[in-house]
Amino acid sequence: MKPETTSQWKALSVLASKQGDTEPEQLKPLTVDAAGLHADLTKQQLTPEVLAALIALAGEMGLPEAIEAQFDGAVINHSEDRPALHTALRAPPDQMPEVAREAAGVLQKVLELAEAVRGGSWRGATGAAITDVVHIGIGGSHLGPELAVESLRQPHTGGPRIHFVANIDGAALGDALAGLNPERTLFVIVSKSFSTLETRVNAESARRWFLERNGDAAFIARHFIAISTNLQAAAAFGIPDTNVYPMWDWVGGRYSVWSPVGIPLALALGRQGFLEFLAGGRAMDEHFRGTALEQNLPVLMALAGIWNYNFLGVTNQAILPYAERLRLLPDFLQQLIMESNGKSVHQDGSDVSVHTMPVVWGGRGTNGQHAYHQLLHQGTRSFAADFILVAEGAPPAEHHRWLNANALAQSQAMLLGAGDENPHRRVRGGKPTTTLVLPALTPASLGALIALYEQVVFCQGVIWDINSFDQWGVELGKRLAIPIFEQLGGRSALSQDGSTRGLIEYLTTKD
Repeated sequence: MKPETTSQWKALSVLASKQGDTEPEQLKPLTVDAAGLHADLTKQQLTPEVLAALIALAGEMGLPEAIEAQFDGAVINHSEDRPALHTALRAPPDQMPEVAREAAGVLQKVLELAEAVRGGSWRGATGAAITDVVHIGIGGSHLGPELAVESLRQPHTGGPRIHFVANIDGAALGDALAGLNPERTLFVIVSKSFSTLETRVNAESARRWFLERNGDAAFIARHFIAISTNLQAAAAFGIPDTNVYPMWDWVGGRYSVWSPVGIPLALALGRQGFLEFLAGGRAMDEHFRGTALEQNLPVLMALAGIWNYNFLGVTNQAILPYAERLRLLPDFLQQLIMESNGKSVHQDGSDVSVHTMPVVWGGRGTNGQHAYHQLLHQGTRSFAADFILVAEGAPPAEHHRWLNANALAQSQAMLLGAGDENPHRRVRGGKPTTTLVLPALTPASLGALIALYEQVVFCQGVIWDINSFDQWGVELGKRLAIPIFEQLGGRSALSQDGSTRGLIEYLTTKD
């Protein structure tokens, strides 16, 4: 069913046409507690009539049935004919669908690896303990682990230093390798096919760096592991099967931090920390699956987005974490959300006639207040924002109190605005925002936060009748880059369009 054909979509269009500025004192509190997180959606300005129509729309689009289908392992990624079972990776083994049962055993291997490296029983080829881990991936196999490690790693958690490499720019790999001792370095190569361009090129360069300093290819078996399905390619690289961990086709890269892709987090936190991370995600799943739509946090956040994007003309979604250690959250969510729901065809391949996901961007507070918040308060572009706060933050207490005071003040200013006789000082207000509060930045709370946004994405995909689990648009640029690479190396570029050909000629003749 197409959303615009439903009775509730039409009813929401009528409500939007009558929507005026809601006075703050008229707003009814809309708060939800889920999996340890506290959410305030009051400033989304969802009137009872609008909220009721949105919930009815979710029912018309079959969201309750879709939620069950997701957890039951039904084929919901229709363009690739497979389920989307990242939720199974954080579920108890007896609740995993049959297709995902092997994941429980793989998790134990991941935890054993982490404890062996952290405890010193996994050593390099010369007997030296591992002090540094270089994780090489791209996209979802990079952003999730890096966010999690940077958010949760603290001096008391121990373990090796973790370095992340994704960009094919040689400076990225060079910076990561600078000062490392190859005898004490473990490389983690993440590529389902073992052929992803950026990962393959960076991995091959890392291998050369290692062999130039050790000279024995047999040493690779103690210094390289892979997360991949291509055992043959990994073996050709020098990585034995025992060092290869699976990536299943029913887990997309941007949903894979719960899988062996999350090995850097297990290395950084240890067994217990990684299990707590999974438990936080599982707690959010249990809330999502077992709570009525009216009090279901992922559902309510998804519906607020539908109202903003499709009926109020919002074209930007800002992610504003007020926690320094969550500074990579906007990058992670940008990929999770835009790669999932940046679609223009329905599940049956027909064209979408309503807007899907707007542009997602953001940055950490309070830095952003001295940059782009000016546009948010007095610019002409429409936007919605999510504020993410931590109740118990890093000391000193005065710093943290100022941090949260600024977050609450910014969301209040976006709602209330400010009148002034001087038009240059006037701030309109009326901007829709959600505030999420983590009790503390722990493995469990971060797991719940990531799972929350995964399920928001899923809900919106169901309501728009699009596939949130493929990414065919990403493939086009990869294909086009192959001949251009050859042409930048001297091959004729006559087959290219005029602009691209001219740029190739400029780059290849530039002194």
